[in-house]
This record gives sequence, structure tokens and C-alpha cells, in this order.
Amino acid sequence: MAHSKDHNHLDLHAACCGHDGVDEDKRKTLDMLASGGLSAMLAGLAGSLPSIAQAQDDDVVRIGYLPITDATPLLVAHAKGFFADEGLEAERPTLIRGWAPLIEGFTSNKFNLVHFLKPIPVWMRYNNNFPVKIMAWAHTNGSALVVGGHTDVTDFAGLGGKQVAVPFWYSMHNIVLQYALRAAGIKAVIKAQGEPLAPDECNLQVLPPPDMPPALAARKIDAYIVAEPFNALGELRAGARMLRFTGDIWKNHPCCVVCMNEEVTNAKPEWTQKVMNAVVRGAIYASQNKAEVAELLSKDGAGYLPAPAPVVTRAMTLYQDNADYIDSGAIKNQTEFQNGRIDFQPWPYPSATKLIVEAMSETVVSGDTTFLSDLDSDFVTQDLVNYDFVKTALEANPEWLNDPSVDPGDPYTREEILKL
Repeated sequence: MAHSKDHNHLDLHAACCGHDGVDEDKRKTLDMLASGGLSAMLAGLAGSLPSIAQAQDDDVVRIGYLPITDATPLLVAHAKGFFADEGLEAERPTLIRGWAPLIEGFTSNKFNLVHFLKPIPVWMRYNNNFPVKIMAWAHTNGSALVVGGHTDVTDFAGLGGKQVAVPFWYSMHNIVLQYALRAAGIKAVIKAQGEPLAPDECNLQVLPPPDMPPALAARKIDAYIVAEPFNALGELRAGARMLRFTGDIWKNHPCCVVCMNEEVTNAKPEWTQKVMNAVVRGAIYASQNKAEVAELLSKDGAGYLPAPAPVVTRAMTLYQDNADYIDSGAIKNQTEFQNGRIDFQPWPYPSATKLIVEAMSETVVSGDTTFLSDLDSDFVTQDLVNYDFVKTALEANPEWLNDPSVDPGDPYTREEILKL
């Protein structure tokens, strides 16, 4: 049995990472995060973040990304030639296996177009005075919570006394998970492994996404919440059961956002607009052609993502009208929400930014949250995000209104809906 578990562990990692074992930089990054929160994760970069970044000497589009479906619009824009259509030269996107090196690459101008977890630019701009701007959303929905087949968990109340992994403390995943736990009367705690848990306590820990499926299969954790395609991988390779899709709790929530350097956007507005035109087209194409895009991005297609096509396809398409998900309660609000497992629309709704900034300081995390204490959420919604370039691109591409994430009658504003 020990040999079987080890073999399964390697297979699971190979399926997502394209190599045996976990990338060491990613492990160290998440370990830092586990011990000290977002500030600790990035503290080592503080000395290397210049207050004013030097703009690229040329106009080549250089994309850095992690191997997750969050990066889809950027990858599709490259794969389908949308940058070239704008008269831009774009290098093949560079796959980076951790958030810290992606941040370093961005701040050193190796990359001028990236996707970040939404709390990361909050930290960069307000804790480090780095001129990062959110330019658009990379996607909506696209995450879920799965439980191990060894458990009898059927709802959030069943997570009492259980071990649950999150990908990072400051994340939409942790925010939504703790919202659901509170509603179920379960307390989120952070305790050392082996420390006793009360029946109404759910112990949280940070794990790198590639570690989650094998940890679940080995029964080291009881559940995990993360972005795709790791939920689909857990279902197909680790005996995981879908407990709830996050997009079925927080309607059309953001996760990763498209970011650029404000110094560059100010210095090169025409170039910036062309970049955003291509990114918006990438999002629209992904929204309209999910099955094709899943195959294209997978290791069986153009190889932008190391996961195989069946995993990526499931992560992008298996949702609506799925009897298993509906019967189990993984989907409860589809009739009202009318969303997908993952959706792609670029407009960065201010109401969602406000919710995230406020929730970041209310969510149980490990480490110092000092940098959040003086943030005004209304100020952040206007200062952190550039709405002009993306809106111009959207108005030139009205097909974005057809995405289920968008209300065509009032496309630029919305009410944030969280519903269990």
C-alpha cells in the first residue's frame, strides 16, 4: 500500500506540474505564507521592489503566468494571434511555478503583463508603494471545495473537527470558506498538526495547489478549496467528491486579475489599449469556446498548461445540468445565478473589490495584518483599478455582454450576492 500511495502521489503531481514532486520555490513560498500571511510571503521581496519601475525599452508583450485556468485570457490572446492583430509582438508566455518569482519577474520588468491573485496587488501598492494596477479580471468563478472519499462530509457543518487546506491565507478561497463555516456554526482555527480539535473547529492550513490532491488521497487532509484545474484533478485522480462550487456561493466572484505597471500604462497609453483589446478578445473567445480552449491550453494541445486535456476540459465545462452535482448539493443556486464552472468576463466590478478589501481584514489568517488596518475600501476601489482601457475594449467588443457573468441591462455595476 505504501508503494501505491507514493506512486499515486507522483502521478498526481505529474498530471499538473509536468514533473515528479513539487516545485521547491513554490513549496518555500507557501511555507512562508503559512507561517506569516501575505506580508511574510512577500517580505523577502520588499528590498527588491523599486518605488518607480523602469518601463520596458521596447513594446514586446511579455506575459508571465502560473499553470492554472486563471491565466486563460492571456494565453488565448497569444495562442489565437490577438496581440498580432493589434500590431503587437508578443513572446510566448512564460510559465512560472510560484507567486513570488512571478512578482519578482513583474517588478524587474521581465514581464509587463501578468495575472495575480487579487490580494497581491493590494499588498504591492499599499504596503510597498509599487505602482501596480489592476487592468481587468482574468476570470470569474473557477474554484471549488472538494472533500475526501474517506470522509462522510456532506455539508459545511461536517467540516467540524476536520483538516482543510487553502492555497493561501489572503484569497477569495479563504474568504468564501470562512463565510460558509460561520453560517454552519463552525469556527475556523489555525492549529499545529496533531493538536486536538473541538467538534465545532475546522483547522486550516496552507498547501500549494499541486500538493492538495495527493494530500487528500493520502488522507493527510480531509478537504481542500482551490482554483481549477486542481478540483477536477482531485475528482479524477484522488477520489475527491465535490462539496460546493465557490461560484455557487458568491455569484460570479473574481479570483485572479490582470495586472500591469502604472508607469507603463501612463507612458504608453496607445500600446496599453492595444494590449487590453487583445486580452478582452481572449476572454470573450474563452467564454464562447470553453471546450476548444481547454484542449488548446492543455498539455495535449498547445501545452500552455501541464495538465492533460480531460482534466482541463472537466474544469472548464462540467457544470450546468449535471445531475450528480445537483443531487449532492454541490450546485444549489444555478437557476438563479446562471453561471458556469468557470466564466470569463474582464470588467472589474468595484463592488467586488470593496468586498474583498473589507473581508481581508475580517478573515482568520496566520501572520501580521497591519498593512490592512488603514485601508479604505472605497479609496482602493478607485485607486487600485484602471477602468478606462478595459471599458474602451469592452465597448469595441459588445459580445462580452453575452457571458453569463454579465447583466446586459446593467453591465458595469452589480450587487454582490453571497448565498448558501
